[in-house]
Amino acid sequence: MIAVPPLLMAVPNVSEGRDPAAVEAIGDAYVRGGAALLATHEDVDHHRSVHTLAAPQGALAYALADGAVEAIRRIDLTTGRGLHPHVGALDVCPVVFLDEARAGAATADALLTAQLLGEAGIPVLLYGDLAGGRTRAFLRRGGTPELLRRVEAGELKPDFGPATIDPRVGAALVAARPPLVAFNLELDPPATVDDARRIAALVREGGDEGLPGLRAIGLELAAQDGIAQVSCNVEDHRAVPLAVLVDAVERHAPVRRCELVGLCPQEALVGFPGDLEITGRATIEDALAAAGLASPA
Repeated sequence: MIAVPPLLMAVPNVSEGRDPAAVEAIGDAYVRGGAALLATHEDVDHHRSVHTLAAPQGALAYALADGAVEAIRRIDLTTGRGLHPHVGALDVCPVVFLDEARAGAATADALLTAQLLGEAGIPVLLYGDLAGGRTRAFLRRGGTPELLRRVEAGELKPDFGPATIDPRVGAALVAARPPLVAFNLELDPPATVDDARRIAALVREGGDEGLPGLRAIGLELAAQDGIAQVSCNVEDHRAVPLAVLVDAVERHAPVRRCELVGLCPQEALVGFPGDLEITGRATIEDALAAAGLASPA
């Protein structure tokens, strides 16, 4: 019997959220490369788009490389890139495993992805378990200009690809990881961006009320009349279900609406308040089923 390669996912983030044609072209490139496109999320304020992909081990890496080439063709980091911290046109490119049985396959595909991106002329920095636990936040500190300085000073060295960084292209951050939930909470006025920053500092890991594995920043959404937002990454949805996150934020300010960026596991939504809107609410399980990939193992 011929072994079937395990199904993996990827959630590449590009630093473009205001040109729908560019975002669509990048998504089309992933599909031409052999991946199923499960979801696309575009954000004008963050100036960022997230594509959620699925493909068998091996095919996924080549699809990611095709999309990356389209991204660096269409995105110039030397122009304004919005609120979200970033260091690359293709900013982060995690390969995602849905269970521990596929962690090894995801690691292999992440390393192949890094190699292919490097061959395409994109400097690659590994993070997470592939880099001894080095974090995205550590690599993105200060944005692209600071990364350029750190590389030129010899403090950091790309793991794959060119040793120097083109300011237009930046670098791609690559990892293999389990699902992460990107989740934004909009605060009811008159809450301000200062309130959002204070709340983010309290609830993120390391804060006085820190939730484990939670990354959070406070932002102001200019395209939404200055609404304050607590923008979060939930690294362990079992330890911090989204209902727990909402409760932690609402202890300090009312939440008027939430936004899911990409897809989340069904488990993350257990106990979520029925009267609170989630824009973009969609699960990994439903998206895989819709794509004819309901049995992902």
